[in-house]
Amino acid sequence: FPPAVFPLSCVVQNYSWGKVGLESEVAKLVASGDPLVQIQPDQPYAELWMGTHPRGDALIRDNRIPQKTLGQWIVDNPACLGAKVKDAFQGHLPFLFKVLSVNTALSVQAHPNKELAAKLHAQFPEHYPDANHKPEMAIALTPFEGMCGFRPVEEIVSFLQNVPELRALIGEVAAEQLERSGSDDPRGVSAALRVCFTRLMKSEKKFFVDQLNMLVKRISQEAAEGKDTSGSNGELLLRLHSQYPGDIGCFTIYFLNLVRLEPGEAMFLGANEPHAYLHGDCVEIMACSDNTVRAGLTPKFIDVLTLCEMLNYTPAPSSSKILPAVQSQLDPHVYLYDPPVPDFTIMRIEIPASIKLYLVSAMDSASILLVIQGTAVGTSTAAASEMSLHRGSVLFVSANESISLHLSSPDGMRLFRACCLL
Repeated sequence: FPPAVFPLSCVVQNYSWGKVGLESEVAKLVASGDPLVQIQPDQPYAELWMGTHPRGDALIRDNRIPQKTLGQWIVDNPACLGAKVKDAFQGHLPFLFKVLSVNTALSVQAHPNKELAAKLHAQFPEHYPDANHKPEMAIALTPFEGMCGFRPVEEIVSFLQNVPELRALIGEVAAEQLERSGSDDPRGVSAALRVCFTRLMKSEKKFFVDQLNMLVKRISQEAAEGKDTSGSNGELLLRLHSQYPGDIGCFTIYFLNLVRLEPGEAMFLGANEPHAYLHGDCVEIMACSDNTVRAGLTPKFIDVLTLCEMLNYTPAPSSSKILPAVQSQLDPHVYLYDPPVPDFTIMRIEIPASIKLYLVSAMDSASILLVIQGTAVGTSTAAASEMSLHRGSVLFVSANESISLHLSSPDGMRLFRACCLL
């Protein structure tokens, strides 16, 4: 039999928003995963892609396997996905697993649902490369900040009353409509919110740049005088403006929740949910798609009309965006992050130092295993030989295969396992 469990060498994306050199968790994982890799101290290391995406298909690190990449191997061995996954996702690995190291904000964006993705891809294939939806989930590795979903209306109204520059962009009529919309009429609230956000995003470039400059000047002065600028979300505004001066995305902080995750906490981003990662390191998993509708904090293609049409305008507190990890009933060392979509699930495996032998159990799905901390020797009847595992190691595990970990680290092990639980 060909080996069905094997190590991977994964692709790094050097996007400009990434953390630089060894400040980046991506760079640290890559450097410890492969000691031959030279980390460039002035280069951004933004994303590590673990999967079969054509722009970053993982290389197989096992010379007994004729296929060079994971994508080729799965095409030739589709049963490795597991029977249910293979049928449900037409012989493709349904997820892309990543590590992100964010230094400056990513664009304000949302991902389409399947219906809209198919339409956008048919009309504008150069901007929307596939017909799939792209829900995502991020789990913090270091303290992580992002914006996600519309704030409760009372918070937005408070900003409309404290930030005259914002009110000027939206206009008095739309602002009053939101102020009058009552909590007893959620459809009225969503409609008013849609009008306000669309007016902001479609405002005339020269007008919003003038208003933004006035706002930045006013907050800078207030901050210099030692005044509290939190009523205008001053600290975040100045930070984003320094990263993307004159960008309409700076105003989205008055509409979107600021979500702060501690290590191990997760947020789930469903279709049509506006979001922007701001700072920190995380593991991320998503449906295998590249469809992103952007509207600010970016030099890339911007599609404001599509974004404003598609968004989910349901206000909710930031706490509602945090997805709790649930300890597994079957194995107390496993914590499950199981979002409300079938495409992916992540398990966090925490093995204490007292345990010297641990079984990574078989499941009816292919999975990708990432070592964050600790060292072990891995053995499997499906592997060609013993595998040395340490921080940064990435393994592909075929469906229905298990791995025995012989631990050798004094402080236990932490791993993340990405899979598809149908």
